[in-house]
Amino acid sequence: MKSTTCDATPGGPAALAAAHLDYLLRLGDNALVLGQRLAEWCGHAPVLEEELALTNVSLDLIGQARLLLSHAGQLEGRGRDEDALAFLRDEGAFRNWTLMELPNGDGRHDDYAVTILRNALASALHVALWQALTDSSDEQLAAIAARSVKEARAHLRHAGEWVVRLGDGTDLSHARMQAALERLWPYTQEFWSEDETERRVSAAGIGVLTASLRPQWEATVADLLTRATLTRPRDTGFLSTGKLGRHSEHLGYLLAEMQSLARQHPGAAW
Repeated sequence: MKSTTCDATPGGPAALAAAHLDYLLRLGDNALVLGQRLAEWCGHAPVLEEELALTNVSLDLIGQARLLLSHAGQLEGRGRDEDALAFLRDEGAFRNWTLMELPNGDGRHDDYAVTILRNALASALHVALWQALTDSSDEQLAAIAARSVKEARAHLRHAGEWVVRLGDGTDLSHARMQAALERLWPYTQEFWSEDETERRVSAAGIGVLTASLRPQWEATVADLLTRATLTRPRDTGFLSTGKLGRHSEHLGYLLAEMQSLARQHPGAAW
């Protein structure tokens, strides 16, 4: 048996356990927050078919979040289930990429271009990420990944078809898609920023360095933008930090709405 004093060392078991938990929260929070954003379209989508499609994508993501947060709660060992982690954590405890929490529009109205393009950018990465995680040494995470990669492929196919249809459509639809791309692109740089959490889980075979998936993501997105006649924005020095718990002003409003009922009636059973 290892000495318990090793648990406190920077590379010891406790550090790996903390990184493992943080990594699961990142995956679960990304799915949960994006799923919540898509749920906001319920009753407001441009056509009935898209109402159903977006709802199904949202349900897929929330299903992934339930599995991931449940696994995280079990690993944490503090008696918190997926509901507690979703509804009873404060803003600073969430670990989702900032891209996921951005509003579905520019503040004045919802914008289907923003919604569909974000889905395409996120799904292109999710396909590569879930595929890589099917080989995780965390068997439960590998099983979740095997299920989720199938859903991610369907999400990418749906979003990609709309990106091409709108990007290569009318002058107005093209302009709105390009504007959405310019708005969202800077937030994708957070995908590739390495930190100690990713390095630890990658070294242990639990997770992957997301930056290693960048070539696959770049190829998928480049092909999509070419077919949509959209121009890839230039990279800037901007780097969002949602996965570190430092969020935009938008997440607090999203959580206030998502968590309000659970916080008003803690422990309620339905």
